[in-house]
Amino acid sequence: MFTVLIFIIILGLLVFVHELGHFLVARRNGVMAEEFGFGFPPRIFGLFKTKNGKRKLVWGSKEVVSTDTIYSVNWIPLGGFVKIMGEDGEEKRDPKSFASKSAFTRTRILAAGVAMNFLLAAVLLSIGYFVGIPQAVDDTVAGNLKNEKIQIIETIPGTPASQMGIQVGDQIVGAVEENDQVARFNTIEDVQNYINAKKGQEIRLDVKRGNETLDLTGTPRTDFPASEGALGISLVKTAIVSYPWYESIWRGVQTTVDLAGMIIVAFGNLLWKLITGHSVGMDVSGPVGIAVFTGQVAKLGFIYILQFTALLSVNLAIINILPIPALDGGRILFIIIEKLKGKPVSQKFEARAHNIGFALLITLMVAVTFRDVARLEVLQKLKNLLGR
Repeated sequence: MFTVLIFIIILGLLVFVHELGHFLVARRNGVMAEEFGFGFPPRIFGLFKTKNGKRKLVWGSKEVVSTDTIYSVNWIPLGGFVKIMGEDGEEKRDPKSFASKSAFTRTRILAAGVAMNFLLAAVLLSIGYFVGIPQAVDDTVAGNLKNEKIQIIETIPGTPASQMGIQVGDQIVGAVEENDQVARFNTIEDVQNYINAKKGQEIRLDVKRGNETLDLTGTPRTDFPASEGALGISLVKTAIVSYPWYESIWRGVQTTVDLAGMIIVAFGNLLWKLITGHSVGMDVSGPVGIAVFTGQVAKLGFIYILQFTALLSVNLAIINILPIPALDGGRILFIIIEKLKGKPVSQKFEARAHNIGFALLITLMVAVTFRDVARLEVLQKLKNLLGR
């Protein structure tokens, strides 16, 4: 239940901030926002201005006649929405309509949601750098370091580590000796030397996962690929690093740009492999997969949730700016085509394209969700078998 709550809060924040961007820029450019809602309908209540200028509260989904925006709170708590006058091309003669505005103004309104998601990521990461954010560290890292530890950044499937139940993010504290005392590891070399000295012998590792302390048992391999190691893990030394506020802001912005670059490259590689018919080696997750990963991140602590939310916000921004009908980028694409042609694209054709794009996106999401569920069932069966 806690994981579901965290997932809803994160998703709600990302969508709400995105829609808030559209709303603010639309209002600033004289476009009427008919409704701005927190959550999705059906409506619980709404606050609006009557024709005589008075504020009025209405309960339920009753039809409302207002000269200004209806601010609503709705039953489905997954972000929010904004209903903009003329967003589908109607009412072009009304100066308050989206459709009546210049191509540049319409593009700004559409791109505002993406900009807000980038801004949210930069703000969250800046806060993280100020209060202290987990980073890989070595002797060159500046800043205030605390809580140094050795963590897992990869567990290779089918290796002793995966059979032991070692997960990404786990902290390797030390080795549990025969008298149940823990011999602590201070460096990555300590861990590697211990594992190499115990090839073919059963070992017990003292592992910390969030607030849990685990005693995991396994046997390092004597025969293994050189790239995997005897246990099948990759390690990194991390610490909570904090910086002055002015440096935190710069680092937050810089990290957001770096994340955007990496995600764009990843999308480019994925698209190229699909076009050329190559096998797609990347793992793509839908809502179920993200929710499961949210649960894993939540166990590591608040600062990890902060980083994860920033990463998702950048992902959402980049996906939305892609030139795919039904997304913000697709709508901007039609504005560009309009400018190149010198006249608007047929409203009927554009609406049909957005409907098809939306249907394809929903189909893709359902397919990925089914795969996530199937993968979780397989993983659970494997865990049951290993536990017997």
